[in-house]
Amino acid sequence: MKKTILAIGLALIIFTGCGQKPSAEPQTLILATTTSTENSGLLEFLLPAFEEEYNAAIDVVAVGTGQALQLGEDGNADVLMVHARSREDEFMAAGHGVRREDLMYNDFVIIGPATDPAGVSGTSDVVAGLQAIAAIEAPFISRGDDSGTHIKELSIWEEAGIAPAGEWYVAAGQGMGAVLTMADEQQAYALTDRATYLARTLEGIDLEIAIEGDPLLFNPYGVIAVNPDKGDHIQADLANTFIDWLISMPTQEMIGEFGIDQFGMPLFTPDSQLWREAEK
Repeated sequence: MKKTILAIGLALIIFTGCGQKPSAEPQTLILATTTSTENSGLLEFLLPAFEEEYNAAIDVVAVGTGQALQLGEDGNADVLMVHARSREDEFMAAGHGVRREDLMYNDFVIIGPATDPAGVSGTSDVVAGLQAIAAIEAPFISRGDDSGTHIKELSIWEEAGIAPAGEWYVAAGQGMGAVLTMADEQQAYALTDRATYLARTLEGIDLEIAIEGDPLLFNPYGVIAVNPDKGDHIQADLANTFIDWLISMPTQEMIGEFGIDQFGMPLFTPDSQLWREAEK
């Protein structure tokens, strides 16, 4: 009798299992973003929560802001996370994007060797600092890749009245992590976002913050939904769901917590409209 009941139970389990529908395949969202959001560890911290909640897989393409915007313009990304506001506004005005939201911000810093040959350490005047670096032709490593960081750097050189050139000024054409490695190896100065710099200090780079605190070094990030007219392959609904999630209060709180455990400070400051309204 017991064997009969057991057999019936097993049959029911097998029958029930066979009748279950397999879970839906996750939708893939292509996110073109800056190297700073990846190199800092922010994406690794944030994205798994979205992927689990919405049964989605996010394919991250980490490049400079200029390249990310080009991917969007060409219809090769669904959503962009970038940090060059003037270029973002141009992208939107040209109709390549259908929605842009403020997301977060941090700041840029000038880092350099502890020996500080240009004598700029401790200043908050980034224009004067770059002028001093150029005056003695101290080694300077530039992103040179049309990234948001590179665009910011060029704007400050222009403010300083200098067109940097010569053996001392190296346009690397590389992402932020690679540039920090080069600057460390050559004991050179460089402009970097603070988040990537702090993340790389955990790997032992021997460079220090020389210039910080200038309003010119403000570094805001935006998130943009690519125009679905680029093609039927654009995941417009999922892109908007992702943006809604990023700018929501719970995710903004996550952004504000990132980095505190390791560095005693957040690496990014939440800045969505919802966050700002709640903070009033």
